[in-house]
Amino acid sequence: MQINGWFFFIVIALVILWKVDYFTTLLNLKSLSPEVPKGFEDTFDAETYEQSQEYTRSRAVFGVAESVFSLVLFFVFWWLGGFGWLDSWVRGFNQGPIMSGLIFIGVLYVAFSLVTMPFQIYSIFGIEEKFGFNKMSFGLYLADQAKGYLLAAVIGLPILALILWIFQAVPHAWLWGWGATTAFSLLLAYVAPTLILPLFNKFEPLEDGELKSEIHAMAEKCDYPLKEVTQMDGSKRSTKSNAFFTGFGNNKRIALFDTLIAKHTVPELVAVLAHEIGHFKKRHIVKGMVISILTTGVLFFLLGRMMENRSLFDAFGVEQTSVYVSLVLFGILMQPFGQILGVAGNALSRKHEFEADAYAAKVTGEPDAMISALKTLSKDNLSNLTPHPAYVFLNYTHPPVPERIAALRGTAP
Repeated sequence: MQINGWFFFIVIALVILWKVDYFTTLLNLKSLSPEVPKGFEDTFDAETYEQSQEYTRSRAVFGVAESVFSLVLFFVFWWLGGFGWLDSWVRGFNQGPIMSGLIFIGVLYVAFSLVTMPFQIYSIFGIEEKFGFNKMSFGLYLADQAKGYLLAAVIGLPILALILWIFQAVPHAWLWGWGATTAFSLLLAYVAPTLILPLFNKFEPLEDGELKSEIHAMAEKCDYPLKEVTQMDGSKRSTKSNAFFTGFGNNKRIALFDTLIAKHTVPELVAVLAHEIGHFKKRHIVKGMVISILTTGVLFFLLGRMMENRSLFDAFGVEQTSVYVSLVLFGILMQPFGQILGVAGNALSRKHEFEADAYAAKVTGEPDAMISALKTLSKDNLSNLTPHPAYVFLNYTHPPVPERIAALRGTAP
């Protein structure tokens, strides 16, 4: 390992990022208010509100502990020469650059997953269990993990092998890598609802009745090509609620968690649907895809410029340059920039949520149903009603519920 400019940049950047995250977490905890915010007295009783605050504290402490462990683990592995040792070990198999790359990256992925798995287990069976959210058995957890590893092998390894081959043998590799990754991402988004999601959850057509009729009526009113409404058995893993859209063109589907259906009235569910349709009508999904594709292109361009950078390899103690190690080191190097891009993406996402809320209020004729749905969701998920603005700025993809309600009522500052 050589202490050069790359070494100092990465160490300083990662430490600063951790410090910022830690500081904003402290601010978030200090902003917790002992009193139920005005306007939520009809939703949160004193006991539920105290639970929401304790849940916020528990998740914050857990998040800090996990981030400290991950950062220390990375530094120890790096400073003990782990990257160089692993590369030498992989090269000993004499399997060629592509297979060596798959082994190198695969070992790092599996090792990190296994080492951090106790945190995931405690998160689910400790914190989520304590607050009544977890409904997952340990057997189901292990089955999910096995399926995840299998999908990573079946889907991830071929695209990784293709990227390694492209940068090994094709001129203008960054451009071809960008195109291949984009095409693969679009294909995955198309097939995931029918081939991948059913591996984890059961999707059944929504039963005929008032809810189904009202949903289709709202879709027709909004000129939204809704083909099918399904109910997903989210309750086998958690009591938390959600809904999501899938599909392209005239093949659009909506999936409602069974927990969402059980906890909300028909007007509230229709308002949630209208909100999701608002994302479609405001072209948020298309904008997000375009931004994601362009960002991927920039990253591949930078990757091409940084490929097999000798100084970067020296900083990580890797003797021989290679495409596969370059991919890993580039990912580490880009982490600070990824955080910055994430903050920008979160800001855009919060703007889109406000716009989708406004659309839902407009097409339903009044905001009360959406407001009621947001209040119920915040109670059922034990949401923090008083997050600190700095924490929201860095981490929230959705505006805090009080801000969304104020906007719906036209009382936002």
